[in-house]
Amino acid sequence: MRQISFGIFFSVALSSVLAKTIMVCIAFKATRPGSSWRKLMEFRVSYYVVVICSFIQVLICGIWLSMSPPYQEFDHHSYPGKIIIQCNEGSDIWFYSMLGYLGFLAAVSLVLAFMVRTLPDSFNEAKYITFSMLVFCSVWISMIPAYLSTRGKNMVAVEIFAILSSSAGILACIFFPKCYILIMKPELNCRNQLVKK
Repeated sequence: MRQISFGIFFSVALSSVLAKTIMVCIAFKATRPGSSWRKLMEFRVSYYVVVICSFIQVLICGIWLSMSPPYQEFDHHSYPGKIIIQCNEGSDIWFYSMLGYLGFLAAVSLVLAFMVRTLPDSFNEAKYITFSMLVFCSVWISMIPAYLSTRGKNMVAVEIFAILSSSAGILACIFFPKCYILIMKPELNCRNQLVKK
């Protein structure tokens, strides 16, 4: 359940970031007079993106559990004289499909946020989203060789480090700038300042 819950929770988080990026893009395209993008603002696109993207990950994990579920494995070879009980992921194909789908969501968010980063700065969060997805992708790309080269209890430590550092990167890049303005510079958080910029 560790791998599957990780995949589902992270897909919800990444699809939420993707939905936020899509809404930033739609909001600026809908400001043009006579734009057909205004219709998308009424349909709550962000909810549909989160539900559909998360459902795809649930589907991948469901197929993985039904075809080749993870099982308990005894490692007699890593440490002589000790038996290590570890989780074998079952099918490597489905495990890496789950990770690959997370990478796909992060890459789409990164590319979309990078494309809309030049929109007006006052309302635009795409720069923060771009940097957070860059941190996320960097952590997970560097985690893959470390994960494949470790065995035993160190695999869990590598995975936990990647989860914590990528989560901290997303939080730091998206939410800390908002908290800074709200707490340290509340005078910038008013309509007059946003319109002036």
